[in-house]
Amino acid sequence: MNFGKQLKEGLITQNPVLVQLLGMCSTMAITTSFFNGLGMGVSVLIILTLSNIFIALLRKIIPNEVRIVCFIVVIAGFVTCVDLLLKAFLPSLSASLGVFIPLIVVNCIILGRAEGFASKNGVGASAVDGICQGIGYTLVLIIMCVVREFLGSGKFGGGLLAGGAGVTIFPEEFGIKILTLPVGGFLTLGALIAVMQWALAKSEKKKEAK
Repeated sequence: MNFGKQLKEGLITQNPVLVQLLGMCSTMAITTSFFNGLGMGVSVLIILTLSNIFIALLRKIIPNEVRIVCFIVVIAGFVTCVDLLLKAFLPSLSASLGVFIPLIVVNCIILGRAEGFASKNGVGASAVDGICQGIGYTLVLIIMCVVREFLGSGKFGGGLLAGGAGVTIFPEEFGIKILTLPVGGFLTLGALIAVMQWALAKSEKKKEAK
């Protein structure tokens, strides 16, 4: 287990959204406010970490023929727990995220890490993988939320700060309205993916040059 390497993979070289291109539906759909992005990111991080740990514990006794079904059952259990906790303690966030919390059950990031990592590695490494991949996912959501909310409406921290209205940076009429629309999610995510791919390609060229 190499925490530094796994953290670098989760944040940069194997970022679940910008490199592996997983979980893109929820990424584009809920990144309209900082509150939504932070809530979704932390929820996925918790579920991913707990699922990885549990699957790593059971990996030697789960029959290979039904492993995917077993993975989904484990993930669904943790998703249900998180969903109920959000409804109990953060009802406004639960209502804002809506169906996207239950849909974490079929989120490609969680199922992909279960199949690709947790089912082949020990508990410690799987836990670290879940944390690092979850942090990478959460950071992408937060960046997208800040860009879309700030440039689109001139506000920051909607739903979380200033009684739910957010802090106004500049008048809303001067914002880039398209970023607050669904197409704004596509544009913002596309730009972030392009920047990440450019940075990775540049880093690879430097390595080859050395």
